[in-house]
Amino acid sequence: MAKKLLRNYQLYLFVLPVVVYYLIFHYYPMYGVQIAFKKYMATEGIWGSPWIGFDHFERFFNSFQFERLILNTIYLNLLQLIVGFPVPIILALMLNQLMNKKFKRFSQTVVYAPHFISTVVMAGIIFLFLSESTGMVNKIIVLLGGEPINFMGDPGWFRPVYVLSDIWQNAGFGTVIYLAALAGVNPELHESAVVDGANKFHRIIHIDIPSIMPTMVILLILSIGNLMSIGFEKVLLLQTSLNLSASEVIATYVYKNGVLQGQYSFTTAVGLFNSLINFALLLIVNQTAKKLTSTSLW
Repeated sequence: MAKKLLRNYQLYLFVLPVVVYYLIFHYYPMYGVQIAFKKYMATEGIWGSPWIGFDHFERFFNSFQFERLILNTIYLNLLQLIVGFPVPIILALMLNQLMNKKFKRFSQTVVYAPHFISTVVMAGIIFLFLSESTGMVNKIIVLLGGEPINFMGDPGWFRPVYVLSDIWQNAGFGTVIYLAALAGVNPELHESAVVDGANKFHRIIHIDIPSIMPTMVILLILSIGNLMSIGFEKVLLLQTSLNLSASEVIATYVYKNGVLQGQYSFTTAVGLFNSLINFALLLIVNQTAKKLTSTSLW
């Protein structure tokens, strides 16, 4: 073992910074998870604070907000997954069929560019475009004879606005991943299909989609594994007092009660519960995908 380490020490040195990073910033902080089972007091420290068992979990489960938080989090993530997951796949398949290279590069740039817009700027753009009095969208609605809509004040509009804006911002990044997978498809398969009389649609169905299926399965597993997590910053920035009934999710609840109100033990318990649900979903979906498609994370 020691000889192998010495013989390949350059490779281990190359990996070392990444290992150190994860140990310091991802594994060491797990030490603080124990305060979820304690009545944490800053003056006593983590070790000195008394144990109270599952009291914080019981408080969260019995909270009047528990059902709303869970439903809002799951509903928003499921909507984002159902509507948003196929979009990068469709875009990649369409772009892959473009024969004009200049137009293809231009289209890729247009689709990918929104990914570089920061979350804060994105939230500002959304409020600006959807303003009830001065927003461009409402101006068009009025010109067409409709009534202005308070998009950011109506809970019913929060989810569509969030999901559609997320697709616009992040679909391009997923498209790049699928285009990279499509680039690895053997051109001879397409040439043989053309000789056999297959049109573009048939080649997409029988060659392209099966070729990127492993990539699709892996990304789907990761997406479902994060079903209880959501883009905290964007949700918080798009929240208003009027749409809170639809926009309050577990991440924003933890932020408000933990960071703003100092309930560190309670919100650690809520965050731990959320992480355990995600972990369980990841295990279940991974095993299911392994049995159905022979593709999995491990």
